[in-house]
Amino acid sequence: MTKPVVGLQLYTLRDQTEKDFLGTIRKVAEMGYNAVEFAGYFNTPAKELKALLDELGLEAPSAHVGLNFGEPDKIEQDLAVQIEYAKEIGLKYIVTPWAPLPENPTEEDVDKLASILEAAGRQVAAAGLQYGYHNHDFEFKLVNGRPAMDLLLEKVPAEYLIAEFDLGWVHMGGQNPVDYVTRYAGRVPLAHFKDFGQGRRDTEVGKGVVDLKGVLGVAEKVGIEYFIVEQEEFASSSLESAKICLEFFRENGF
Repeated sequence: MTKPVVGLQLYTLRDQTEKDFLGTIRKVAEMGYNAVEFAGYFNTPAKELKALLDELGLEAPSAHVGLNFGEPDKIEQDLAVQIEYAKEIGLKYIVTPWAPLPENPTEEDVDKLASILEAAGRQVAAAGLQYGYHNHDFEFKLVNGRPAMDLLLEKVPAEYLIAEFDLGWVHMGGQNPVDYVTRYAGRVPLAHFKDFGQGRRDTEVGKGVVDLKGVLGVAEKVGIEYFIVEQEEFASSSLESAKICLEFFRENGF
C-alpha cells in the first residue's frame, strides 16, 4: 500500500486563481503540495495547463465539475466538453461538488438524484474516467431512517459513482468520518480534508474539531489515494492557510 498524496483543492485559493490561475498553481507546488484538484480552468488551453503540471511535477487527479441540474437536457452535452478537457490534462476523476436536495428529502427525491448521477457516471466511465460525488452536510439528513448519502451510494453502482467524502461536512452532518471511509473502503479514492472550528466556520486542517487524525490512521487500509485540502474562510489569507494546512500532514508523517 502506498501513502496517499497530499493535494489542494484550488477553490481554496479562488481569490488568487481568478487573478493568475497558472501562477497560483506554481505557488501551490512551491509550498510543497504534490497534487491539485481543479474547480474551473479560467479558459486556459488544456495543452498549456498540462505542460505546466508536467513542468512542476504536480499530479492532478480530479476536478470539480458541476452539473446543470436546472436544465437536465443539457447535462450530457456539457459533461462531454468537460470529459474531453479532463482527458487532455490527464485527470482520473470527475467529481460533482453539489446537488440539490429538498429541505426534507424523500426517497423519491433521492431516486431522482441517483438516476442523474448514474447517467453522468456511465458517461464518464465510457470515456475511461471515474465519476464521483462530493458531499456537504445536508446529504446526511435521514430518509426513511437512513442518511440520504448512504441511499445514494446504494442506489448507484460503485463502478459509476465513487465517494469523495468531505470529512468536515461528514462531521457537520452528525456522522463520524472514520466510520464513513471505513464503511465505503475501496470506494473513496479521494478524501477532502476540511476542518471546522466554531459553529459552521471552517478553519485550517488540524486546528478544529473534526477527527482528521483518525482518518490518517486508516487511510491506506481503506484505499484513499489522495488527501485534498479545502478551506473557505481564512484568518489571514488563503495562501497562508494553505501553508498551515500542509503542516498538519507533515507533522503526521505524510
